[in-house]
Amino acid sequence: MDQFLYDSSYWFPNKNAIVNWRAVADVELRIRSDTNKPNSSPQTTIFPTLRVPSNCPRNINLLAFDPDGDEVKCRYANLSLTECASPCTPPPVLSLSSNCTLSFNATSSSDEGSYAVQMVMEDFPRQEISLTQTSGSKIGKATSDRISMIPIQFAFQVDPAAPSCTEGAYLPRFLSPTPEHRARFYTTVNQAVKINIRANTTQSVISELLYSGPYNVTKSSSGSGYFSLTWTPSAGEDGQSHPICFVVQASVSSSVYQSELRCVIVTVGSKC
Repeated sequence: MDQFLYDSSYWFPNKNAIVNWRAVADVELRIRSDTNKPNSSPQTTIFPTLRVPSNCPRNINLLAFDPDGDEVKCRYANLSLTECASPCTPPPVLSLSSNCTLSFNATSSSDEGSYAVQMVMEDFPRQEISLTQTSGSKIGKATSDRISMIPIQFAFQVDPAAPSCTEGAYLPRFLSPTPEHRARFYTTVNQAVKINIRANTTQSVISELLYSGPYNVTKSSSGSGYFSLTWTPSAGEDGQSHPICFVVQASVSSSVYQSELRCVIVTVGSKC
């Protein structure tokens, strides 16, 4: 297993007092007995900042996808495992489940502000497997054994209370034909895939679509609340799967509101 470590200073000013940042990835490339291929780490993507009004409960379902079909689990980074720098306090306004859902409950104005989120995502085999080195040596992995790990870090912004938490009023509401969270798309090399996204509000003005995914995804708009994301994979991406996540953002004066987070998975090659 190869480990990659990145650390530096400083985190942005935040209410959970994180100062220095540290990110650790454990990459496992030995050959799996169940696929006869090198292991693939779990995949996700996220924005620099997610935001929610202080009075609006929200579940943020992070995309947790593994190309090998492994079970993916999330947890906060652990200081004792040197996965983060000290202090390493999780945001007190968020709870994180192992299925990679962050839950935010309505809170008071005193909790408004920015928080640093430091997590890891791990993959676990769904059955016992072995991993084989090029030299021929093997190790076994049980269903309780982690195979690899990637870091996830972003800012969580608790904004002033919204006049209403109803989706479609101030907070953008997704409409058809916007794909559901975790929807699958299939395409081939040099064949563009287009993701149509629509959202509306009645009390705020939709300003933009924020997205995260492959570097060459392009965004277009055909009017307020009408967006599309287009991606054309290259030959080097044949056989791969790539996540694309997005939120719609709206505003009223200086107040900014985000929709729920949605993510899709685009697989390049034949549909299995």
